[in-house]
Amino acid sequence: MVPEHKLEQILSRFAFLEAKMADGSAADEIATLSKEYSDLRPVVEQIEAYRALVSEMAEAEDMLSDPEMKALAEEELPRLKSELPAAEHKLQLALLPKDEADDRPAILEIRAGTGGDEAALFAADLLRMYQRFCEKTGFKFEMVSESATELGGYKEVIANIRGDGVFARLKFESGVHRVQRVPTTESGGRVHTSAATVAIMPEAQIVDVDIPATDIRIDTMRASGSGGQHVNTTDSAVRITHLPTGIIVVSAEKSQHRNREIAMNVLRTRLYDLQRQQAADERAEARKDQVGSGDRSERIRTYNFPQGRLTDHRINLTLYKLDQVMQGDLDEIVDALIADDQATRLAEMNP
Repeated sequence: MVPEHKLEQILSRFAFLEAKMADGSAADEIATLSKEYSDLRPVVEQIEAYRALVSEMAEAEDMLSDPEMKALAEEELPRLKSELPAAEHKLQLALLPKDEADDRPAILEIRAGTGGDEAALFAADLLRMYQRFCEKTGFKFEMVSESATELGGYKEVIANIRGDGVFARLKFESGVHRVQRVPTTESGGRVHTSAATVAIMPEAQIVDVDIPATDIRIDTMRASGSGGQHVNTTDSAVRITHLPTGIIVVSAEKSQHRNREIAMNVLRTRLYDLQRQQAADERAEARKDQVGSGDRSERIRTYNFPQGRLTDHRINLTLYKLDQVMQGDLDEIVDALIADDQATRLAEMNP
């Protein structure tokens, strides 16, 4: 179990923050203090709940020596002892180091992989799956850019997702998603295998990544349209190239000013994600464990349409409810991935 001195340190820090905010002497630090205070509050609540249970158990054990209270104590003790493991587990989960990006909005990128037109159609299916998941969860889903195919698929699509705890819920979706099904373009009824790559990145803030003007090249160009009145006749589309990494971001909305803003935000997010990925790789190498590393090249999931089966290979989870999953019913998968990550980190915390 967690050492008492550590619990005391957390409670003391929480009390200090509470007093500091109340006396009004730290007006210039109020935002920072409020964030730390709100992060610590659920931890403190779990500490208090755990201690209250331990205190009840101690009182019940003392009552065993009182003839008048012994029967009541013998009745209460089994219940209290049965609740203790769950209280300890909740406290340990609350004490796990928090990813500071968990509360951030996320940038979703989906790219068609191997499989040609079928891969692009699958990328479109994944996009709709995440859109529907966001609708059910109450997240705001906004398209940023898209590169569509004639058959209605996507070579690449980028979207912004906002809401409480967006990145925490979706961060384990990054990786290669494989599909097995009979393509609409297949006349012989043969099952084909194709793939799309998903990347979920926490949206970066300006302070996270410094991008010197000398590190980027900005080009404007005419946005492609669907013909007729929709053709863009001005050079409003923006392409930004990050020279040190070769990362290229394109935005093709109607406003050139808005396109610069969108493209810089996506570029900043990609560079921030690259920094996080490098740090995760270093940690993984140190502990020889790639679980939860978010490796973009890792095949994480297979969608088998003929059998209505979905398999997440990282946690050996198989569900025979593919239709519901494609309609955005992802909670069971997301919850299982989060639980697996928590279990791994708890094991590391208590070797």
